[in-house]
Amino acid sequence: MATVYLATDLRLERRVAIKIMHGHLADDSAFKIRFIQEARSAARLAHPNVVNVFDQGQDDDMAYLVMEYLPGITLRDLLKDYGRLTPEQTLDILEAVLSGLAAAHKAGIVHRDVKPENVLLADDGRIKISDFGLARAVNNNTATGQALLGTIAYLSPELVTRGIADARSDIYALGIMTFEMLTGDQPYVGEAPMQIAYQHANDTVPMPSSKVADVPRELDELVLWATARDPEERPRDARVMLDQLHDVSALVRGGTQELAMQSTMVLPANMRTGANALADAETQVLGARLTPTKPPAATLLGIHPVGTGPVGPPDSGDLLSKKAGKRKRRGFWLFALVIILAAIFGGTGWYFGSGPGSDVMLPDFASASPDTASSQLTELGLKPELGGAFSATIAEGLVIGTDPDAGSRVPMDSTVTVIVSQGLQPITLPALAGTTQAEASAAIANLNALVGSIDPIFNGDVPEGSVISASKESDGTDVSAGGDYFEGLTVNLVVSLGPIPNVDGKTVAAATDILAGKNLLVVSGEQTFNDTVAKGDVITAQVPEGAIREGATLTLVISRGPEPVIVPNVVGMSWSDGKDALTNLGFKLTYNPGADLVPAALLKVAATDPVAGTSLPKGSSIALTPQF
Repeated sequence: MATVYLATDLRLERRVAIKIMHGHLADDSAFKIRFIQEARSAARLAHPNVVNVFDQGQDDDMAYLVMEYLPGITLRDLLKDYGRLTPEQTLDILEAVLSGLAAAHKAGIVHRDVKPENVLLADDGRIKISDFGLARAVNNNTATGQALLGTIAYLSPELVTRGIADARSDIYALGIMTFEMLTGDQPYVGEAPMQIAYQHANDTVPMPSSKVADVPRELDELVLWATARDPEERPRDARVMLDQLHDVSALVRGGTQELAMQSTMVLPANMRTGANALADAETQVLGARLTPTKPPAATLLGIHPVGTGPVGPPDSGDLLSKKAGKRKRRGFWLFALVIILAAIFGGTGWYFGSGPGSDVMLPDFASASPDTASSQLTELGLKPELGGAFSATIAEGLVIGTDPDAGSRVPMDSTVTVIVSQGLQPITLPALAGTTQAEASAAIANLNALVGSIDPIFNGDVPEGSVISASKESDGTDVSAGGDYFEGLTVNLVVSLGPIPNVDGKTVAAATDILAGKNLLVVSGEQTFNDTVAKGDVITAQVPEGAIREGATLTLVISRGPEPVIVPNVVGMSWSDGKDALTNLGFKLTYNPGADLVPAALLKVAATDPVAGTSLPKGSSIALTPQF
């Protein structure tokens, strides 16, 4: 349902775990309620074996929990690494988990998802149960809707068949987990979840000793009791099973109940007094009489040694004496082992820390003189060796660095190369004029030179995208034709944008759009008469002097059409002279075609239409009337 992040509580300065619900579940109210329920369930528990929940909140649609952070692993990780656990390890984990579950059951909470993934083993030895995301109150014991909640490998028969969960369902899951800790495998496996669920509902969980022969019979009985198919035959809650676990632990670990429970200190046999001490059925504890303790766990579970009836506990005094002797001998060997290990580790630390096997960290000699670097390396027990390289940042004759690099650790008596600057590396710049901008930039970069400014201008002689000229940024020297220079050179490029578009004869709107496509601005200039460009169209675009760049403003010269002409007075003139006077002004003549059949000397111009003095556009038609 969520992703868990490691975070820092800035107010209390502590590490915490933040559990944030997945975004795709934010719209599902059932998931959100179940997520918040985890915080409420865990907050009701204050127990050292339950992960603490510090806070719960919501940011927009994102719900989150702030929980205790436990550095360590899960029980699942432990089982993956070791396969199975010893009976003693299993008992330790069971006692912690049952303690946490007992607190939950006492508070009326059923966990419903007991499994190794939810048992946390902290680095400091603490064992805690987590993830109450499926927890519900005992009286809300019906599973949710269409799906069973929990992990199929640990579902109790009643959850599979009836969807009912109570405290005894947690006990069943814990029994399955115990079987897995003792044997390294789950009791039921299958290719599909329904196969596993069917086995939970119809089969009896086998004894762990059927797979691992050295599992104690007491633990066999404990697993069978916890995994009974009928819930009535299981412990009614975790507290009942925890009490029985203490008895089983005493037998498995080889001690009496008094020692396992640590409920009292029993005096050794040689300190007992009175003639009736051996016959007394009660145990004397520091001068006080205690009532007989409970019968061993094996008796409570119906287990007796083969061929015998119930037996009493062994002599507590003898047992204490034997254990004390074992502890003394074990303490001596442990002390000797600690001394030996300390000597080994101390000698190893000296050898690699300050002795012949130690490493030396290389200082940073950048910009130092070669003599200084060599002398310091010699003092550190290293062998300096001079090398050279070109550098655009370190002056010639000074140290660029070392090989290995500064900060590296090298063994004593190693050879270290001191790299001395030889100054700028010579380069030969190729001809750049006429190449494309990409080709020129690549050629400059390949020579460890730098491309400076790019100045795009319009040019009708150089194709668009090609370099018009190149110059050094430092002093403006022209380097278009290439030449010999040094690395680190910065070259400015002037690149062609192609010719300015020709808009002669275009409408003003069309000319404006064409020039705007080249990022050029336009303004309307003077209007003049033009015999070839229609009135209102563009005669030409005037460009400013110098280099034209994007954003430059061009002035449009607009046509007023042909220049008007005044009709002259040709009335009374001879026919040929009158025609010549009008056609020379650009007029077109219309007249009776028969007039051309009469000798021109016999005809005169009788009238014109329009009459003399009329202003007409050049090329207009005038009608002539001849006088015969």
